[in-house]
Amino acid sequence: MSTTLEAALECLLFVSGEPLTVQELARATGEEPLRVEEALRSLQAALVERHSGLQLLRIAGGWQLATRPEYAEFVGRLLTPRANKLSRAALETLAIIAYRQPITGPEIEAIRGVSSDGVLKTLLERRLIAEAGKKASPGRPTLYVTTPEFLHYFGIASLEELPPLEVEPASSLEVPAESAVVGVYPRGE
Repeated sequence: MSTTLEAALECLLFVSGEPLTVQELARATGEEPLRVEEALRSLQAALVERHSGLQLLRIAGGWQLATRPEYAEFVGRLLTPRANKLSRAALETLAIIAYRQPITGPEIEAIRGVSSDGVLKTLLERRLIAEAGKKASPGRPTLYVTTPEFLHYFGIASLEELPPLEVEPASSLEVPAESAVVGVYPRGE
């Protein structure tokens, strides 16, 4: 480590456990943001150069120390599985929100085909999503968006890093005529 600033930044990032912005680090160190940014890049390179088990990543608009993926096996032996894993329903709902935001609860339910009230409540409590106002439509349903905590949870810096959404061609979604249900209505006689 070449400077006291780099060492101080490494300490701050280590004890935080969460991404810290350049502005937060500048306030904590009393340094100019530009100097902090340069020191972060230098620290990032130093960790690579010395083959550290840690890496410095840009995540959710900030910087965070994280373990290198190649050492996950060792970390896994020490730590118990995360008790805060998301359910399949929560992951499905998060994916819908991430790709379609802002989106309302009824729109989510129309896509999923089931009620999402409980899942939305859990995601709000975990701060993975947030309410973003009301939609200007009948009933004024609440709009939902993902949060910086969502980015942090999935280890991405922005929504642009999400994998592209694969959409089935419309022709593959068509129902063959012999399988189609024909509407049967009572006669108005």
